[in-house]
Amino acid sequence: MHATSEREVLLERRHHEQIQAGLWDQLTLAQKFAASSLTQFGYDLAFIRESNTGGLAILLCDGNAATITGDGEINTAPKIQIR
Repeated sequence: MHATSEREVLLERRHHEQIQAGLWDQLTLAQKFAASSLTQFGYDLAFIRESNTGGLAILLCDGNAATITGDGEINTAPKIQIR
């Protein structure tokens, strides 16, 4: 029973890493540099919101959000609500 639980955790982690890689590929070069610096502080790329002005990368760390615009501008106190 214990082995099954460990296997499920590994599969879940692998699935999460595949999603992260797919999201990472959608970032602009400037966003990749900015996201890389935020990951050093524990942020993880959660999703990308597309709009008329381009993609907005949303990163999360312990319930706190940070955004990165298409040109790499970081906002660690965005006025957004994560559901």
